[in-house]
This record gives sequence, C-alpha cells and structure tokens, in this order.
Amino acid sequence: MTPEQVEGFAESLWGARRAGTTLSAGGAPALTLDDAYAVQAALLRRRRDRGEQVVGWKLGYTSAAMRAQMGIREPNWGALTDAMLLVDGAVLPESVLQPRVEPEVAVELAADLPAGSSVETAERSLGRARACLEVVDSVWTDYRFSLEQNTADGSSAAFVVLGPPLQAWGLDAVEVRLRRNGVPAGRGRGADAMGHPLAGLCWLADELAGRGTALRAGDLVITGGLTAAVPLAAGDTVVADFDGVPVSVRRGAA
Repeated sequence: MTPEQVEGFAESLWGARRAGTTLSAGGAPALTLDDAYAVQAALLRRRRDRGEQVVGWKLGYTSAAMRAQMGIREPNWGALTDAMLLVDGAVLPESVLQPRVEPEVAVELAADLPAGSSVETAERSLGRARACLEVVDSVWTDYRFSLEQNTADGSSAAFVVLGPPLQAWGLDAVEVRLRRNGVPAGRGRGADAMGHPLAGLCWLADELAGRGTALRAGDLVITGGLTAAVPLAAGDTVVADFDGVPVSVRRGAA
C-alpha cells in the first residue's frame, strides 16, 4: 500500500467506528501484514490527535483456543490507550458495536524489556501482574476477518477491565474460570498463552523492536485470551475467577 492508501483505509475504519457501523471484510482491499500495522499506526495517530495517551500493548491470539475460534494462524498485537482502561465491575460504554470478552493476565513493567529477552529476564522486569478482562470490539461484521484485517483494526482492542493483583510468580499455573450470567463459559490457565504469559511478553519485545519501538518501564501489557471470547449482549455480566481472584464487566440493558 502507498502512504495515501494506508491513510484512506485507516479513515474508512475510523469513520465506520465513529458512525457506529461495521464493515464487510469481503469489500476490503488486500493487505500485507506490514500494510496492516501501518494502518494500525495511522488509527493510533487519530486517537492521539483527540488526546488519548498510549499506556501499553495488547497481545492477540496467543492461545490455541483463540486461534481456533477465529481461524487466525499466528499472534498479533495492538496498542492500548488510557481511554480503553476500565475499573473492575465497570459497565461498558454504549458506543460498543459487537463486544466480546476474554480473560487475560495483565502485567505492568517495572523496567524496560529489550528484544531477545527470556522469561526469566521478563520476570525480573515485572512490576506486578493483575487479573483482567479484555473487551474486544471488531469493526468487521460478525468477526469475520483475516489476520491482516484484524491487525489493521488494532487487534480489535476496545477496553481492558483491570482487576486485583495476582501473584507475579507462577503465572503459567494460574487457572481461570469464565462465567457469563452465572453460567460456565470457559476455562483456561496461564500456560495456554504461548506456554507462559511472559513468553508472549518476550515475543512482543522482539516484534516491537522490529518496528522501531520497545517495551518500557510503566507499560501495561495484556498477554492474550486464555479461553475463547464470549459475546456480551445487553444486560449480560461476565466474571473471570483467577484462582479465587475475580474480575467482572457488564453491559447495560438495551
């Protein structure tokens, strides 16, 4: 894609979301993964232009459950801004299009994490870990998209519900149970995200380095869904329990 095509495609995604509509992936132009990240960067510039600040990053499709659900072949990533952060128990803004919820381990970095890091290095760079729910909200109708289309859309990043702290060691062993309106909706463990949530963090450090940026002290990173994502319809409440540490989000009635 030329720079002009990147900006034009980014504007079409931006305009659809602002209008509260979704787009058909079948009518989108062909994208390479490099094109997709360029479009994502153009969308992020628009967020910054309206005053949002980047606070960290999200990982997508780090678990087999999420890749199988969406037919995606490999992980991707997107940026998180301060406007995406919600408190435990929050009610989603009415602007959501087609929200779905995934339980994830969130980590906050106390030190920079360079490319080429190991899980052990990541553990030493960790400030704290937290239970969280990611609310994804794709601009693509019915979540029918390619890896490239999803990446262009920021890996569907919409909101992050930050819950209480988790023990920072043994994150691969933490178990999570997801419930929607009190009914079991999924079960997973930290190791389902690339074998260890911090392995995803190391992968992201390498990815960002390849695109001219880096993981820095103070960054928040959510490390990928540990179960398949569940839809959040009007009036629904979703709760994830991480070894006795709960975090929840709900959607207001229609």
